[in-house]
Amino acid sequence: MAAVELSDDVVDQWADRRWRLSNLYYIQDKHGNTVLFKPKPSQLKLLDDLHYLNLVLKARQMGFSTLIVLMALDAAVFNSNFSAGLVADTIGNATNLLARAKFSYDRLPEEIRQLVRVETDNATTLELSNGSSIEVGVSLRSSTKNFLHISEYGKICAKAPEKAKEIKSGSLNTLAQKQLCFIESTAEGRGGDFYDKVEAAKKIADSGREHGVLDYRLHFFPWFEDDSYELEEPVVLTAEDEKYFSELQEKTGIVLPEPKKWWYAAKKREQGDDMFKEYPSTPEEAFQAAKDGAYFAKQMHALRQRGKIAPLAFDARFPVNTFWDWGINDSAVIWLHQEMAGQHHFVGYYENSGEGPAHYADWLDKWRAKMGARFGVHYAPHDFDTRRPGSNGEITTLKSIFAKLGYAMEVVPRSNDKLTSIQNVRSKLPSCSFDEVECSMGIERLENYAREWDDNYGVWKSQPRHDAASHGSDAFMTFADGYKPAPSNVPKFERRKGIL
Repeated sequence: MAAVELSDDVVDQWADRRWRLSNLYYIQDKHGNTVLFKPKPSQLKLLDDLHYLNLVLKARQMGFSTLIVLMALDAAVFNSNFSAGLVADTIGNATNLLARAKFSYDRLPEEIRQLVRVETDNATTLELSNGSSIEVGVSLRSSTKNFLHISEYGKICAKAPEKAKEIKSGSLNTLAQKQLCFIESTAEGRGGDFYDKVEAAKKIADSGREHGVLDYRLHFFPWFEDDSYELEEPVVLTAEDEKYFSELQEKTGIVLPEPKKWWYAAKKREQGDDMFKEYPSTPEEAFQAAKDGAYFAKQMHALRQRGKIAPLAFDARFPVNTFWDWGINDSAVIWLHQEMAGQHHFVGYYENSGEGPAHYADWLDKWRAKMGARFGVHYAPHDFDTRRPGSNGEITTLKSIFAKLGYAMEVVPRSNDKLTSIQNVRSKLPSCSFDEVECSMGIERLENYAREWDDNYGVWKSQPRHDAASHGSDAFMTFADGYKPAPSNVPKFERRKGIL
């Protein structure tokens, strides 16, 4: 085969990545048509603001997966010995990413395909004659990567925490320092590694400091940046719609034209509360929606909307009840609660592991002194009555141990049905308020307590998943199953006056 001869003009054009991404690659559009890829303004915005480690939080169907796959292909074609990795939630979705890259490669100009030929082509690997390659999978550990794309990481964290852990410890550690990484996803609840990374990146941006080589930069792309998200025909805007757009303008300065408002209103009637995660207007809004598979997410979301997760004023006149869970390896949780006029105020939350009973009694002593509080009833789960060897070899119970430390426990009988306890929590939550600072970890536990995901059938199982959210949620079930309102929860002078 004769050597390919290229003019200086062609060489100059091919040396410009922005030009290449706008003029060389064909894709299939949403309708299945083969079209030349032209980056949208939002996609060009990402290209112009790249960091080594990039978080892409965005609305649905904005084309960022396509852009990032093309960037991986482009880097592999125009660099020798370049290794790119693409990770997705299922092997089917991973191979689909590679198929999209192959589709675009097959339609490159003939001159490029002669210069950089395909050497290996299978479902998970594309190897080129210049020594570069693209590998896909649900996790990658095999070799050092110069480019890594993790698609829909938020959903992976929500549905398969163990898979997310493998990606975090495996795939992310294949990336060489100062190479390109893209973690791209819509939001899925206020928890998991994707949420944690977004929160950390937001703090860096808010502080104004420069991003280090191991810091992630957040790139947020709201729904209204996509030109296709608008309607030509008017849609009636409800009072709730108008309030939303008004508050959005007040908080962010965003003023939306009428066609975009019409589209949003119509889409929200279809999507309901999922609108926030699928088509967010702000990064904060993206994580407000109920997490799929989470038992209490909808109830917690409703509390947020009603302002019931907010700063709470502690009132020392009311007794403080505690609700416990005691897990394996001595992990323990304590919720702190006051009842006021039939409303349940949760004013504190403590979680720790690897500590004995004396530690938790000491923590409560210090909390009571700091707050000037008086304790009411301490409610413990059934295993506080379980007999076990004590420190001196005698047989004892946690209830007895805490009694010696000055904390008399009322043991709540074990529920015969976990789902009944879960339903008890759901019925109690509408009458609850949470201090958003003092209970921040507990709130996260309740929002993320979820069903197990069945990878084989692609459905949520009926039983809950045992993970970091379990103990905090089990302690709240101690409240839902066992709490008994008492007259002593109303200050005496107020009862005499008939105020409450």
